[in-house]
Amino acid sequence: MANNNELNEEEFKDAVVSSSCQYTPGLVLQLEEADMGTKQSVVEMFTDHFLIDLDYLVIGPMISDGHYSIVYSGWYKSQPVAIKTVMPDNTAAVSPERRAKFAKEALMLSKVKHDNIVEFIGAAVEPTMVIVTELMGGGTLQKYLWGLRPNLLDLKLAIKFALDISCAMEYLHSIGVIHRDLKPANLLLTNDLKKIKVADFGLATEDTEREKTVEAGTYRWMAPELFNVEALRKGEKKYYDHKVDIYSFSLVLWELLTNETPFKGRNTMLVAYAVANNLRPSVENIPQSIVPLLVSCWSEDPTNRPEFSEIRAFLEKFHQSLCSEESKPISIEQSEEGGHEVGNSERAECEINKTIKTRMRKPGCLLRCLSCSYN
Repeated sequence: MANNNELNEEEFKDAVVSSSCQYTPGLVLQLEEADMGTKQSVVEMFTDHFLIDLDYLVIGPMISDGHYSIVYSGWYKSQPVAIKTVMPDNTAAVSPERRAKFAKEALMLSKVKHDNIVEFIGAAVEPTMVIVTELMGGGTLQKYLWGLRPNLLDLKLAIKFALDISCAMEYLHSIGVIHRDLKPANLLLTNDLKKIKVADFGLATEDTEREKTVEAGTYRWMAPELFNVEALRKGEKKYYDHKVDIYSFSLVLWELLTNETPFKGRNTMLVAYAVANNLRPSVENIPQSIVPLLVSCWSEDPTNRPEFSEIRAFLEKFHQSLCSEESKPISIEQSEEGGHEVGNSERAECEINKTIKTRMRKPGCLLRCLSCSYN
């Protein structure tokens, strides 16, 4: 595999069209760094591997639109699908940079396989650049939460959704992929509204030692290491790793528990300033047993944030404890201080907090302490 900007097209093609469906590290990064002429050639080349027949594609109502694309519902060979079209809808009018981003997203989607990630169906280049995925009938998590306001999501369901997300992200990080735009608008629900899948890999990249662009993501969910107090320069690069996704996840978890928008009322620049100065949303109305998890995940220092494997393990145990509580009769006891009645759930939370206070000495120990509380 070439190590410079002169991408070896034959090697790239061999890697992309190989019979293995496993993600191949390095391909996306090389596509990002290749010159414009090579990028166009690569787009034409690799799409043959998963090119769909547009004669079988039927476009239905629009689902959403953005600056550079529109998403429609539709059908492909009688299968319900989501159809993302790149704007402008005439491929010849699309810039080389936009073509490269399309190729990068399609390549990434074609290689990731997980039960909590939207399934890739295929892509097309002419006459319009199109990416086709499974249709998630429940819509976005963002719209779902908005529809519940002012009510809160059931705690058990909120934790289940957080667990779905952490499983998908654990997989992505295990193969060296950073999503970089984890937020409710990019999390999709199944028809029964009981399962979440991660979508939109337009900003995803590889977790390497190289510096990466910092203008990636959506401000309200972006990690502090992606911000400077001063205005960012276009094209500015700095080193960061997969821990930016952990921070974004903490804001999504906070939304699942509060059904509020983080940093509501602040414009993007004020959000950037607040995050860069280590300000975080209030945890006043968050269940106390979850607060330490949030605090560790949105830590200013990325090294103090847990891995998704740790987060997933904690959420599994916490979700199991919630299910167990539903099946147990509520026992009421009198405290020694006299008068205060303590139930099963409150007693369990008290024990967790005691463990945290006595055993946690730094954020890096947090998830281990919490996990022990359930053992």
